[in-house]
Amino acid sequence: MIVTGLGAGDINQMPLGVYRLLKGPLPVFLRTREHPAVRDLEREGLRLSSFDGIYEKHPNFDDVYHEIAATLFEHAEKHGEIVYAVPGHPFVGEKTVQLLLEKSGERGVELVFYGGGSFLDSLFQTLRIDPLEGFQLLDATNLKREDIQVTQHVVIAQVYDFYIASEVKLTLMEILPDDYDVYLVSEAGGSGERLQKLKLYELDRNFQTGNLTSVYVPPVKDEKILYKQFDYLRRVVRTLRGPGGCPWDRKQTHESLIPHLREETEELIEAIREKDEGHMVEELGDVLLQVMHHSQIGEEQGYFTVDDVIEQLVKKLIFRHPHVFSGREAKSVEDVKKIWKEMKEKEKDL
Repeated sequence: MIVTGLGAGDINQMPLGVYRLLKGPLPVFLRTREHPAVRDLEREGLRLSSFDGIYEKHPNFDDVYHEIAATLFEHAEKHGEIVYAVPGHPFVGEKTVQLLLEKSGERGVELVFYGGGSFLDSLFQTLRIDPLEGFQLLDATNLKREDIQVTQHVVIAQVYDFYIASEVKLTLMEILPDDYDVYLVSEAGGSGERLQKLKLYELDRNFQTGNLTSVYVPPVKDEKILYKQFDYLRRVVRTLRGPGGCPWDRKQTHESLIPHLREETEELIEAIREKDEGHMVEELGDVLLQVMHHSQIGEEQGYFTVDDVIEQLVKKLIFRHPHVFSGREAKSVEDVKKIWKEMKEKEKDL
């Protein structure tokens, strides 16, 4: 099976070798017809099969991609050599290609790959950005807040429709202001190229999405936006205890901070009892500051860092919750308490 990319734009941007392959005698299967080069190829009389109908059959993309891969293997086993053509480059944002790679050995199908320019080169040119400054390419259909590095250039690809655009917007609004400037880029480098600047809250309003639409998020320059970032908190605490920092913070030790930890903990307990959420946020922050202070002192002394603290906590939580992470069953709170005690005892032997 030959897997090739169609490139990011129309037929004029397609490599000559790919063009000749598609014009050749082998049957060609497209992941989707929604691509500017496909329109040009069909005007030239090419008969191309596509999997667009499969998108209508399934509620999620994962099932779509698995069926496409399975169908391709069936065609390859039945007809011999075939061509599978995807938008852009086969190794940029193509889940079906990854599925083919995973299963090709057991299905006895050899894969041969042709190029095809990815949309990234054209996108960098359209946006006039240098990826060496720090760049992320993320999948809109599987976007997680914790993956987004807002101090870098962020491109979120595969914004197919309004639903995905809305999900992207809501995820970004967890870490960025509602009126943060973002850009919609469609068909970068092609004759149908569109670049639209808009506010984040407008991302899913009154615009046309498509198979070649991405969202670009410029790097954050306003440090106040970074106040929610854990790494920024770590940097602030390090600055307070560093050269030129706060004299009081710099002189503190593990021992001198004990009364402050006790005081902040008691104030948090009081806020919880008062059911005052605003006060709880403040006092939780004060308790967290104590953790950060002790961790920074540990780092300066070369004994431990806050990363070690987090790692130890995560290891403990996973170990003591086998009913969540390892398939063990717990039907009641009493079962959980029993498991917790049992696992705590086992920790002593590790």
